[in-house]
Amino acid sequence: MGLSARAWHCQYQARAGGPVHSGGMASTEFGRTVRRWRDRVSPEAAGLPVGGHRRAAGLRREELALLAGISVDYVTRLEQGRASNPSEQIVEALGRALRLSGTERAHLFHLAGLVPPGRGTVPAHITPGVHRMLDRLTGTPVAVFDAAWNLLLANPLYAALMGDPSGWRGNERNAVWRNLVGPGTHVRHTPEARREFETTVVADLRATARRYPADQRLRRLVEELRANSDRFAELWESEAVGHHEASRKTIDHPQLGPLTLDCDVLSVAGSDLRIMVYTAEPGTRDAEQVALLGVIGTQTLVERGAAERG
Repeated sequence: MGLSARAWHCQYQARAGGPVHSGGMASTEFGRTVRRWRDRVSPEAAGLPVGGHRRAAGLRREELALLAGISVDYVTRLEQGRASNPSEQIVEALGRALRLSGTERAHLFHLAGLVPPGRGTVPAHITPGVHRMLDRLTGTPVAVFDAAWNLLLANPLYAALMGDPSGWRGNERNAVWRNLVGPGTHVRHTPEARREFETTVVADLRATARRYPADQRLRRLVEELRANSDRFAELWESEAVGHHEASRKTIDHPQLGPLTLDCDVLSVAGSDLRIMVYTAEPGTRDAEQVALLGVIGTQTLVERGAAERG
């Protein structure tokens, strides 16, 4: 992963995500660019606690690694030009963590020797406008998913509520996979609610597959779900239909116990993103617990960051 020492000449390929050019200068420039953009993002803007003395206003390497879901060592090697061939997923994750504009994101892909994902693939770019909206919801658990239900971004309160996703890799970051194959979530479902939820997400994923038939990553996900989940295969073959509606869910939190929250899934026009928002009815015990959850989650992140640095 990362960029190898390559010449400046270009090797264009037709498929999105394929190599564009090669060159040692590109490797060095990729690292310098990531470092420069890391320095301009404050932890507050990224939804992270400040915690302790800071020599610079921007993100630390461990904070960028946390936000992008990659190791600190890999971030270091990328910035120093010692890594080679970063994957499309890594570059996309760095772009989200660094809050890049569409033009900046495309530039980062080109520096990595990759073609930015085209219109035939599921969009994963979070626009600055969506970032600004999320900045105003710091007291609310919020997560952003792409149209295939891959987790793109979770704010600290969502991580405190549903579990820290920074260590999740591959299909672990997909909500359909986690519910039908993987370890599940903290949401408590009745049998009827679970059937309805499964029908809805599978129907939504099928609709996404029809909109993006050329997306190889999505195709692999569907194949792996069919191979590993009889329930998914049954729903997929049955052409079951369903759509998301606002719902009330009970979340079993390991420290705070059960929380009853309203869950809304919002669509972002033009980007095919899903924003999942959990809210509590004002004046209730659940609202108080969500506020407390913010304190617990912040303390956990600060303690973890201190442990990584020390």
